[in-house]
Amino acid sequence: MKKILLVGKNGQIGWELLRTLAPLGPIVALGRNDMDLANPDSIRRAVREVSPDLIVNAAAYTAVDQAESEPDLAMAVNGVAPGILAEEAMRLNAMLIHFSTDYVFDGRKSEPYREEDQPNPLNVYGKTKLEGERAISAVGCAHLIFRISWIYGARGKNFLLTMLRLAGERDELRVVNDQIGAPTWSRFVAEAVGQALARNSRELAALSGIYHLTAAGSGSWYDFAKEIFGSDAICENRAVLGLRRDGPRIVPISSESYGAVAVRPANSVLSCEKVEEIFGIFRPEWRDFLACCLKDFLVGKGC
Repeated sequence: MKKILLVGKNGQIGWELLRTLAPLGPIVALGRNDMDLANPDSIRRAVREVSPDLIVNAAAYTAVDQAESEPDLAMAVNGVAPGILAEEAMRLNAMLIHFSTDYVFDGRKSEPYREEDQPNPLNVYGKTKLEGERAISAVGCAHLIFRISWIYGARGKNFLLTMLRLAGERDELRVVNDQIGAPTWSRFVAEAVGQALARNSRELAALSGIYHLTAAGSGSWYDFAKEIFGSDAICENRAVLGLRRDGPRIVPISSESYGAVAVRPANSVLSCEKVEEIFGIFRPEWRDFLACCLKDFLVGKGC
């Protein structure tokens, strides 16, 4: 049994990890009010009070567009804080679990990105997440870094919930169709990490490194939106959700037309062969995960 410190308990993945990590040992779960990731002293104080065997950092600055105007804060949370957590993990002989992003790549590769491909982030968010990866590696503590992509779930702020909210306000939704990635349910990530951690500490330490972890398959944001509103779960409950009887019109547009502040990679699909082979993780297709998530979401709505 491991004593676990979970940072970011209220985030999409952190909330799911509270359940999936429970079999591994007692969990001390902290939110933003308990540990300020922009404050090194706050980080060190919280870790030393808990003195864990395993640190799981599920917190991050994830506002991709806003990061362009708040680069210092984004770097403090995404780039500097992981290094401090790594230093504390090293001091305690503990292991650190950290989450990074597909946005460390520039999207110019036509095939899925492998762990050994050269990162080249296009935006501040991606640059700060890459710095976090490098800070952990430089410290050299036992660690697993999982690069994830296009995270959504039935809670928090994400593309799925944004689409459902906007569909109740508008007849037409304009969605980018020239960015390709793998939409990934937060619950899958939490369950896969729980599976990976069900090993002894020495074995896990020997597996230290970066792993890609996403749902199987790929699609554009437009494909994602079409799948949401074309799903049986949503079609059968449009009235409950306050949606048009025939659903909103989904119009494909280019990234240039959308005009986001931060540039996104055109292709951010990640190859997950390494995590499948080493940890035996099975990855269903993203559309199958979405169907499960939507059922879970509707149960929460009383449907």
